Amino acid sequence: MSASLIPVILCGGAGSRLWPVSREMHPKPFIRLSDGQSLLQKAFLRGALLPNVGEILTVTNREFFFKTEDDLREVNHTGHFTSFILEPIARNTAAAVAAAALYLIEKDPQAILLILAADQLITNQSAFAEAVKKAAALAEKGLLVTFGIRPNTPETGYGYIESDGDNVLRFIEKPDLKTAQSYLESGHFLWNSGMFCFKVRTVIEEMHTYCPDILEAVRVSLATGRQASGINFAQYELDPERFAAVQEKSFDYAIMEKSRRVAVVPCDIGWSDLGSWNAISNLLEADDDGNRVEGSAVLHNVSNCYIQSSGRLVGAVGIKDLLIIDTPDAVLIADKNRAQDVRHLYAQLKKSDHDAYKIHRTVNRPWGTYTVLEEGPGFKIKRIVVKSGASLSLQMHHHRSEHWVVVSGMAKVVVGEVEHFVATNESTYIPAGHLHRVMNPGLLDLVMIEVQSGEYLGEDDIVRFEDNYGRV
Repeated sequence: MSASLIPVILCGGAGSRLWPVSREMHPKPFIRLSDGQSLLQKAFLRGALLPNVGEILTVTNREFFFKTEDDLREVNHTGHFTSFILEPIARNTAAAVAAAALYLIEKDPQAILLILAADQLITNQSAFAEAVKKAAALAEKGLLVTFGIRPNTPETGYGYIESDGDNVLRFIEKPDLKTAQSYLESGHFLWNSGMFCFKVRTVIEEMHTYCPDILEAVRVSLATGRQASGINFAQYELDPERFAAVQEKSFDYAIMEKSRRVAVVPCDIGWSDLGSWNAISNLLEADDDGNRVEGSAVLHNVSNCYIQSSGRLVGAVGIKDLLIIDTPDAVLIADKNRAQDVRHLYAQLKKSDHDAYKIHRTVNRPWGTYTVLEEGPGFKIKRIVVKSGASLSLQMHHHRSEHWVVVSGMAKVVVGEVEHFVATNESTYIPAGHLHRVMNPGLLDLVMIEVQSGEYLGEDDIVRFEDNYGRV
């Protein structure tokens, strides 16, 4: 009987080159492509469609758990067992792989792990499945296998692997253009995809040899963290204090570049890491003028542009070679030849602690979403959506009062010791300093308009007393 294959999805990163759609709290794996699916969902389906898969494990940040769970629930039509390892802070891929291996060796010591990145796109599933089959056969022999993508351009944004068949000769950092061109012409170099395949025992043995400090620190973090489980579901939250002591290293640097048990599977699988807006734009067909448009736009004398708008109509006249990305609170206009430099805008916004690097107008929460519609001195207006059966925390605000108007659904509201229901077209008032909570007892989403008023309206003016999502 062949060993079980367990896809492990690494879901994190900032996606700074895809700002303003990608934000710190909404990174690249959660970006929806034109078909409506997120990159994370595509990674999940990529693993779920492979044979002999019973469980799919996702390693992600604690803050992304509910967003991740919602995304996977949408596409898990096959009913695969889903497990999650939650990191309190980012510690790069060596720590993430160590956590996955330590968790899974207790469940299935013979398992083969398939490490997938949640922010990549693979368009040829059958070729991918064939590559995984070859990688699993090498992994059975006790090798650490990486997937090498046959290059078709002199790409300077990827690391390379020099290979001879399935033998890895060396790993190479991102080259300059001249060097990348020579790699392409030689035929002996592959793009480093960041995907791996190995037996769980093998990777633990190699980590014990080459990065024992990372392995041991993660082992303690996993053993002392919190656990939860349910039907077809398991969750492991790493201990924050102990995980903070873990060294921050990539799996490539910590293991693959040092181990003598490494192999590569060269493949053509329609792979892209979608690392810039140019890569995103290439997923769409161009019109006769070379323009690609996603959303609503009217153009006059425009050529070779990519325009994406999530809502508003974009008008453009007499321009060429531009990227225009419109979101409700930020607009990007960039030269297509400078697409990689978008990360500098993200860095500037982060340095100044501007909200636009961190969150969108619509913010996901464990219970649903809220959207800031308008705000000014002394007031803020939000649209709040509470999922069926969900509940906000029992909380209090020192500096603001709140008026709630139910647009659709039914709200169960607690203010102090008083509990009452608020139906569609009805409203209620929460004075500052009063303990309160809202719940959705219905089967449909609860939609409310919230008007906040007060001297301070920051999101940190929340004192939580009870919470269903571990935020107290």
